[in-house]
Amino acid sequence: MFVNHSTIARWENGSRLPDAAMILRLAKCLEVDANMLFRLAAQSEESPNVIMVDDSKVFLSDGLAVLEEAMPNATITGFIWPLEAVEYAKMNRVALAVLDIELGTASGLDLCRTLLEINPRTNIVFLTAYADYSLDAWKTEASGFLLKPLTAEGIKEQLKKLRYPFSTGNADE
Repeated sequence: MFVNHSTIARWENGSRLPDAAMILRLAKCLEVDANMLFRLAAQSEESPNVIMVDDSKVFLSDGLAVLEEAMPNATITGFIWPLEAVEYAKMNRVALAVLDIELGTASGLDLCRTLLEINPRTNIVFLTAYADYSLDAWKTEASGFLLKPLTAEGIKEQLKKLRYPFSTGNADE
């Protein structure tokens, strides 16, 4: 199949999925129905992993509630420490990361780059209280930019603009 061990490990931990051509080759090699493998791949998207990283416990707590309202079927996890978010992203396929730009001594812009190295299909939406950061944010491969406070309406608008859309379980989709 000409697939290396690290690719298989990413498939197994859900951080990446094989593309359609690879799924067809896998089905043939494993002598299973390709439709079954496609269904399994689609199911992994049914409950997308969404993370929020903000060094303020108050903003994080409020933001997680807003994300849960906007995306009822998503698995939503919050982090105060960027390194914890990176470790989570290494073990889980993150569909959306909502990142504060100022994270204490760390930078949300640097965190964005790290998350995209782990999975280039992670959608990034920056969240900040400072509109001045928007130019720096657009230099990354982010999907969007929101000003605090986070609102369900703002998230829903950003979800329409994602580079890599996913199902959120919202009736408005």
